[in-house]
Amino acid sequence: MADRKKAVVVGALGVIGRKLIEDLGRRGGWEIVGLSRRSPDFDSPATYISVDLLDRADAEAKLGGLSDVTHIFYCAFQARPTWAEHSAPNLAMLVNAVEPIEKASAGLEHVHLIEGNKWYGSHLGPFKTPAREDDPPHMLPNFYYDQEMWLRAAQKGKKWTWTALRPQTVCGFALGNPMNITTCIAVYATISKELGLPLRFPGKPGAYEAVYQVCDNQHLANAMVWCGTDPNAANNTFNITNGDFFRWKNVWGQFARFFDMEVGDLQTISLTDFMADKGPLWDSIVEKYGLQKIPYKDVAAWPFADYVFGTDWDVMTDTLKLRLHGFHDCLRTDEMFLRIFQEFRDMKVVP
Repeated sequence: MADRKKAVVVGALGVIGRKLIEDLGRRGGWEIVGLSRRSPDFDSPATYISVDLLDRADAEAKLGGLSDVTHIFYCAFQARPTWAEHSAPNLAMLVNAVEPIEKASAGLEHVHLIEGNKWYGSHLGPFKTPAREDDPPHMLPNFYYDQEMWLRAAQKGKKWTWTALRPQTVCGFALGNPMNITTCIAVYATISKELGLPLRFPGKPGAYEAVYQVCDNQHLANAMVWCGTDPNAANNTFNITNGDFFRWKNVWGQFARFFDMEVGDLQTISLTDFMADKGPLWDSIVEKYGLQKIPYKDVAAWPFADYVFGTDWDVMTDTLKLRLHGFHDCLRTDEMFLRIFQEFRDMKVVP
């Protein structure tokens, strides 16, 4: 492997891509290019290219000159109204990112794909737990399946290798990200406190009791770099979580103490509905406490919170394969949440 590597991070401003770029910058020895549809609003070690990956001509024009790329980390996702509609655009974006870069970069070494536990049907209802990497996907369509099958076929006979990680509910910070439960909890707690309310769990009773798991975005970044640089990882899929399991009922009190609130009784509400009118209140909180002037629409995605807090079945994946292949990092989830909440305070995202 060359002493200096060049990574293209696709989906560079999301909760996964943003942290990966930050991590690669700290490590040194990496030249970093970020692909996104919008420009970053923060200092970054990466060079950014604004590209529409659904437009093949735009992708070829803007990526065809990247002649010395060694690694592609694909973290992008585009939501669609129905599950079936996810497949075509998300597969097209992967293809339109990889093919022009592969054609231009003879020294390409690795392509990494971020998948998720929706491979197993974790979003549909109860599924086989703990899920293992060799378990079949749910009934198709499944865009993760389409992406992985394309990547496997594209790699055959090539010098570069591929990997895919399947995290569950990635936690960290990114603006405008549709799948980020940590910002949802922090903003929900802040608004509840400002209204003089206790911190009530807003989801289903079964979700409060069910076994759940998450993945810290720094932990995920460490694993992505390992996948891209350790030969033991090559041409494999791996489940990844923090390494532990939890129940919301056992961490909710810690959240309340962090925000200096009382724990309230569980009260199931639709956050999508009940938080829809809280924009003016959020603006007043921002002014009152001198917070970053982040638009309310960008700070939390309530439909995703409703999805997570409505999951009243166990969500458990087996991460033994990752450890057996050589990646042994782990962390405690309750400590992760409190650390991230403190980071939000330090960044003046919440008071």
